Amino acid sequence: MPRIRTLVLGAAGRDFHDFNLVYRDDVSYEVVGFTAQQIPHISGRRYPPELSGPLYPEGIPIYEEDRLESLVRQLRVELCVMAYSDLSHVQVMHLASRCNAVGADFVLLAPGRTMLRSRRPVVAICASRTGAGKSATTRAVVAVLRQAGRRVVVLRHPMPYGNLAAQRVQRFASEEDLLRHKVTIEEREEYEPHIAAGTVVYAGVDYAAILAAAEEEADVVVWDGGNNDTPFIAPDVWLTVVDPHRAGHELTYYPGETNTRMASAILINKVDTAEPRALEQVRQNLRLLNPQAPVLEGESPLSVDDPAVLRGARVLAVEDGPTLTHGGMQYGAAALAARALGAELVDPRPFAVGEIAATFARYGDLGPILPALGYDEAQLRDLEATIARGAEAGVQAIAIGTPIDLGRLVRLPLPATRVRYSLRLVSGPSLEELLRHVLEASAPARA
Repeated sequence: MPRIRTLVLGAAGRDFHDFNLVYRDDVSYEVVGFTAQQIPHISGRRYPPELSGPLYPEGIPIYEEDRLESLVRQLRVELCVMAYSDLSHVQVMHLASRCNAVGADFVLLAPGRTMLRSRRPVVAICASRTGAGKSATTRAVVAVLRQAGRRVVVLRHPMPYGNLAAQRVQRFASEEDLLRHKVTIEEREEYEPHIAAGTVVYAGVDYAAILAAAEEEADVVVWDGGNNDTPFIAPDVWLTVVDPHRAGHELTYYPGETNTRMASAILINKVDTAEPRALEQVRQNLRLLNPQAPVLEGESPLSVDDPAVLRGARVLAVEDGPTLTHGGMQYGAAALAARALGAELVDPRPFAVGEIAATFARYGDLGPILPALGYDEAQLRDLEATIARGAEAGVQAIAIGTPIDLGRLVRLPLPATRVRYSLRLVSGPSLEELLRHVLEASAPARA
């Protein structure tokens, strides 16, 4: 039988995982390429033969998604598989229509088909949108498990933007590990807070091998999801975080709606800063989508390391990049904290350079905030140059809302202070209650 010629639409993460689990060894399919979207500079590579398996001895090329129609024609593609996250339902159907119009079927794989099974209890933290508050929630869950004496390893959603073969299995436990693996700012934002708390993080490309390595040093595995993607590991507890600052998005974004429908519990985050009408809208939507799931509500309290730096100053607010770009947020923790301290936010768009300026042009709805982009050295230097030009334009201080020590990576020519955020539950079951079965299943055997 002829193999079905397949194109996997991705963004360097879920696409490789779906290929590994569903298509790599299936002789019914021939994956003729991956496409790349959302993340800059990840096309033009190949998924290497060390990872692609014996059916693909030369590896698999990675193309720009912008070429989708011509790729379908040139490669004689019969099936397109959607394999990336945080798209509106309308955007997903535009992709489906583009594929269908040039003769290819369009498929969304069910989450269960792409989940590995673990020998350890698994807690998954997912979200309805990028920037809903997964990271703080994951840290809170890890703290509860560790306080109960459990060894916890975090499996982080993949961000393999470099040498894919070298990134097959990555373990992060120290600053030296971050340097050795040459991680991007985006990777640091996810790994560094866990490492600072003493938690080991695994990530990479081959999640079967990653999970096997993590299980050797864990009593409990915690899946720390990326964007609003579904888990790669079948969870015993599936906690989905929703954001009332983007009320209604739990119904209109893929696969965030899937996460909300499949969750065993749901956390409405940021209730301390959300509009009451938006908060009630989210509550009503959750009753429609998943009435059986217990609902927790939490605040995201902000703390500023040195409030005097920002008070009344002209401030440049540097925020988590993906939350602002494909996450669609127009502000973040740094902007909120600066405004609360009476600061004036300085719009960086007039003095942005290089790829930072290009990002503002691409995402025209961004507010007066600076996304901390650093997928490669060129972006880091453009970020540094933009901040330097801000100092020349009258910026007096920098509020750093990204959860890393930005001064380690770029020169900061002005007084700067970090803005941190955490999770404080205000209603619903406690995390201890939510994790009770996981704690029982992972309890050490009694003598």
